[in-house]
Amino acid sequence: MKAFIGIDVSKNKLDVCWLRDAITQKRKTKSLKNTPEGWALLYQWLVKTADCSPQDIVITLEPTGVYHEGVMYGLHSQGFVVDCVNPANAKDYAKSLNQTHKTDALDALSLASYGHARQHQLTPWEPEPESVRALKAKIRRLEALNKDLLRELNRKESYEVSAASERVIESSNQMIKTLKTEINDLSQDIDDDISNDPTLRKNSQLLNSIKGIGPVVSRQMVTLFATKRFSHAKQVAAYLGLIPKLNESGTLKGKVTLTKKGPSSLRAKLYMAAVVATTHDPEFKALKQRLTARGKSKMAVICAAMRKLVQVCFGVVKHQSEYVPQVT
Repeated sequence: MKAFIGIDVSKNKLDVCWLRDAITQKRKTKSLKNTPEGWALLYQWLVKTADCSPQDIVITLEPTGVYHEGVMYGLHSQGFVVDCVNPANAKDYAKSLNQTHKTDALDALSLASYGHARQHQLTPWEPEPESVRALKAKIRRLEALNKDLLRELNRKESYEVSAASERVIESSNQMIKTLKTEINDLSQDIDDDISNDPTLRKNSQLLNSIKGIGPVVSRQMVTLFATKRFSHAKQVAAYLGLIPKLNESGTLKGKVTLTKKGPSSLRAKLYMAAVVATTHDPEFKALKQRLTARGKSKMAVICAAMRKLVQVCFGVVKHQSEYVPQVT
């Protein structure tokens, strides 16, 4: 018999709930630090409390920035069944329970209940290879450096406008130079990692056959497909927040917008890629013309092109064939 555990993860602590009885909602809870020492205590508490082996204990949690990664990898390495769920689905399930209050302990209970409810559709989480995990960390670091560079460029502009001292401007120039050097070096490291892996290298070549997909977007899409398991293109679009939703509230009645879930930085890069594709690629230019003729706004056209771009990216990787524009 399996035991169902929910863990609400925050930066500093783990709120753990063992669902003893799904009908009566009897449970046992524990709060631990979100540190390696806390994880070690967690493993011991789970086995002792649930009185079963790790492979019979299902741990349900949801991604929380990067704070869930350490405990999740640790649980998997110890043989526990890890169920990393979509936060939106977990939130919808929690609403269905009609809980009056919201606390970390109740969130852990909700996750344990959700794991129990979906046990027959459970697909245990499997960690990506260590090389892919390292690549993902480098991509994340590169994103941070690019944001730092943009902020420093804005600061420099304000210093020049306000006639700041030469020493201040010199300091800003030195910081910009340092950031650009590190960005170039880290970008080269990422490209080397992709080139040294046959699968990643092939996928990168296929993605670069698409007009609008340059090195920056290619790196991120290669990493995305290596770390996430998608069975069809709509799943990719949903993960990136590119699925349209209808708003019928107040002044927004009848207005269709994007869900905008998932990584906003990649979505912003896909926006620029879609602009390039609708300008230079015949298939995307035809899409733009069709939608414009139907009275769609410029933003709606670009959003549709972004979804199509994601579908094309998924298609070339899935079928391992270069992109060829299809124009009728």
